[in-house]
Amino acid sequence: MEVCERDALIRQYAAGDITWHTLRERGFEDYVQVLGALGELGLRPPMAPMEGPNVEARERGRAIIRRALQAQR
Repeated sequence: MEVCERDALIRQYAAGDITWHTLRERGFEDYVQVLGALGELGLRPPMAPMEGPNVEARERGRAIIRRALQAQR
């Protein structure tokens, strides 16, 4: 995969226009590659909307991560 094609796919992913499944179909082998490419371009992974039946579980998970990060400071 060419760098410009890879960057375009990563930009689409970060914007929420395509999914991880699409990236795998287009040649990304694992999510570490995706995270690395996002970092190189100064982008963040897309965030799923905070709606639906899993919102409370996601909020609890985010709170756990925040507390762990604050404890490391």
